[in-house]
Amino acid sequence: MSKSAPTPELGPCPPRFTEIKHDIAESYPNFQERVTQAWNEILQELKSAVADFARQGSEAVPQVEFSDLPNLSQEQIEAVKRRGCVVIRNVVDDAEAQSWRNDLKEYVTVNSDIYGFPEGDKQFFHAYWTRSQVRARAHPNVLAVSTWLNNMYHLKSGAKLEDVDLSTPLSYADRFRIRNPGGQWNAHPPHVDGGAIERWEDKTFRTCFADILNGDWRKHDPYDLEGRINARSSMYGRENQSSIFRTYQGWLALSETAPHEGTLKVFPDVLLSNAYTILRPFFRPKLESEKEEELDSSNWEYDISSPDFPGIYSIGRGFAGPRPNTKTHPHLKLDEAVVSIPKVYPGDMVFWHCDLIHAVEPEHVGKNDSSVMYIPAVPYTPQNAAYIARQKESFLQGVPPPDFPVYKSETGFVGIGKPEDIENPIAKKAMGFQIEACVVHIAVLKWYLQSSNFSNTK
Repeated sequence: MSKSAPTPELGPCPPRFTEIKHDIAESYPNFQERVTQAWNEILQELKSAVADFARQGSEAVPQVEFSDLPNLSQEQIEAVKRRGCVVIRNVVDDAEAQSWRNDLKEYVTVNSDIYGFPEGDKQFFHAYWTRSQVRARAHPNVLAVSTWLNNMYHLKSGAKLEDVDLSTPLSYADRFRIRNPGGQWNAHPPHVDGGAIERWEDKTFRTCFADILNGDWRKHDPYDLEGRINARSSMYGRENQSSIFRTYQGWLALSETAPHEGTLKVFPDVLLSNAYTILRPFFRPKLESEKEEELDSSNWEYDISSPDFPGIYSIGRGFAGPRPNTKTHPHLKLDEAVVSIPKVYPGDMVFWHCDLIHAVEPEHVGKNDSSVMYIPAVPYTPQNAAYIARQKESFLQGVPPPDFPVYKSETGFVGIGKPEDIENPIAKKAMGFQIEACVVHIAVLKWYLQSSNFSNTK
């Protein structure tokens, strides 16, 4: 039985998208010449990179201990940044994570009309406000990790951003899954979240990739805040499209999950994948073929006459993607280079950069369920804070947050979280409570990260 959610039909890009390509081409001097040279360089570098990822497998994904975060070397931090993904061990105590899993199982059993898919065997739940989720998001270690990840970002120009605080984490409410062994999960093939055609169409978002579009792709900095803060990642108000800036997407493991047991897969190079994805719409193959020689740069030519943005599709109201596959993005060798993350245990957390290509394994050959709560890293920005204020009202009403479809309200459900489940001031501010009255000082978080409280026993 296929374990997948109902999805609207994907359609082609509209004719007006040709104008986006021409607008970009006219915005950069010697665009065709410069991006053609960059494209050829990227294809060459991808050859060795994808071979390395296929050989390394899960070992390509960095792993660090939560208690070691304050003491990681610059080399270790740079490895996380280049890979764009990381497994952080022992963020939450085993017993606490497992208790959350048990509570979630009870929640979906007691509240049997909860919305989830697939029909008849619900495993991915559109629920946001269980007591376990609320408490997990408010956990001081979870918020400390978010702060650590947020601070990987900076302003490349060296300027100072007003009203942005990377050391004040915010909580973005998302869903959870309790995936059973067996079957086939087709709901999450390789994709990138946080903006579809917006990456090219929104001129502010587009500045995040300026070095790629001017041909200096090696200078591209995926951690530059310029452009991220005010980028419109959801221009069309499509449901399930994040409208805020998440530095990293992430989840908290509630069970043991190894490769081939329904875990996350990633393409572990955010620089290369960004460079290739952003330039892909400006090139087409001279010959359509799956032969290895047809992947050579000599078979690809510059072309901006088509409205097609490979991997971007019209879908209901708005556009989906990027959704690369082996045909639209053949040089990524997605069936080989998208690798499973290492085995995780209850209380571990997994994070991936907001631009990183990722997927969920279609197979689960394990013996136990694969359970996770989705908890991303989110910094304080005016745009993010405005969303959190709206999200707080959704929480108080027990309805889905603003970015998500209203399939089912949790109002009246047994086991729903309440404001009193959020105890510490940092967590209260993260959820939009005391957003003005509670000032979270950077020094407090710095002290927390370096104190003995940063450790947790297993």
